Amino acid sequence: MTAPDTNFLPYGRQNIDDDDIAAVVDVLRSDFLTSGPIVEAFEAKLCQITGASETVSCSSATAALHIAALALGLGPGDWAVVPAITFLATANAIRYTGADVIFADVNPDSGLMTAATFQAAIDINSDKNIRAVLPVHLAGQPADPVGIAAIARGKGIKVIEDASHALGTSYMVGKGKEPHKVGSCTHADMTVFSFHAVKVIACGEGGAVTTRDPSLAKRLRLFRNHGMTRASEDFTNSELSSDDTGVINPWYYEMTEPGYNYRLTDIHAALGLSQLGKLDQFTDRRRQIVARYDERLAGLGACLHLIAHIPACQIGWHLYPVLIDFDTLGLSRAVVMSRLRRLGIGTQVHYIPVSDQPYYTQLYGKHDLSGAQAYYARVLSLPLFPAMKDSDVDRVIEALERVLGSAI
Repeated sequence: MTAPDTNFLPYGRQNIDDDDIAAVVDVLRSDFLTSGPIVEAFEAKLCQITGASETVSCSSATAALHIAALALGLGPGDWAVVPAITFLATANAIRYTGADVIFADVNPDSGLMTAATFQAAIDINSDKNIRAVLPVHLAGQPADPVGIAAIARGKGIKVIEDASHALGTSYMVGKGKEPHKVGSCTHADMTVFSFHAVKVIACGEGGAVTTRDPSLAKRLRLFRNHGMTRASEDFTNSELSSDDTGVINPWYYEMTEPGYNYRLTDIHAALGLSQLGKLDQFTDRRRQIVARYDERLAGLGACLHLIAHIPACQIGWHLYPVLIDFDTLGLSRAVVMSRLRRLGIGTQVHYIPVSDQPYYTQLYGKHDLSGAQAYYARVLSLPLFPAMKDSDVDRVIEALERVLGSAI
């Protein structure tokens, strides 16, 4: 087996310390390996961090997106608006319910759905029963929560924020610039987070939905756990639920509709809870790295541009994407990535427009989404993770200069 190259800089990497390992070991020595008190503590901590009143953790962000769609009752005949630039799961979660997807265009310089592209998607599909919109906070930047919510609420459309990239992000609202944390659900019905290994914090795999609506939280918990309830006030079969004296049978549960086994385990939650204690440390370091990139790359050349930064917000950066004009450069993206890799620099593309995936083109046909195509044609994610040193950032810049040469 080849030993890992310790000098290689991937586009993302988890940051695991001895205290994270100790937290997991403690659970392995405890009475609970599946969902238990550590899951509850993890959910409570997420409520504290985001300002939401309810958090429902899941085995993945994909599962979280799915139960969020189910909680709204989405199904055949319903439609949801999703930006074309996102990971597959944002759209797929809607399809799992039998509902359909409308792909919205994005800002070509940020990759984000905007209020204008959301409105355009509504206008083009005015004959459809649009019940939800899923703004994606790509790379950690907020996708106009205020503007999108204003349009959605005016039309009775529910908002599920896909904040898989945006734990630790906040945005300012109003003349007084009041801060709102992504996940507080001030401008959304539900917000979904991811705790995949390379996200802002890691559970290994894991996700969560935050909300301020107790009725949605109740449905989320049902769908997370087989659709099963042990709450006596929800029971409908009095003959089976209680004994002859009317006392509820201690083993009894009911299922009124099917759910899923989407629970987070205490093992994963222990890692996540430990990592949440370092969230500020992680996001602060990510911001420092982004600032160093921005300073070094600004004005580097005509072929390389920074993505458009959203003003009046504090971003919990997950990715560091840049925009490269590969046509003018005279090098393909694949060649650039390959040459950077040979210099020890890992890169990635976030993302291929979901609307171009064969499943969706067969289902809905081709889409003319010029913003998404322009963003995809130029985007390349550079390494970003908290353990990077300033010298690592400089190494990436030097490798870029070497690969792109005089063209930049």
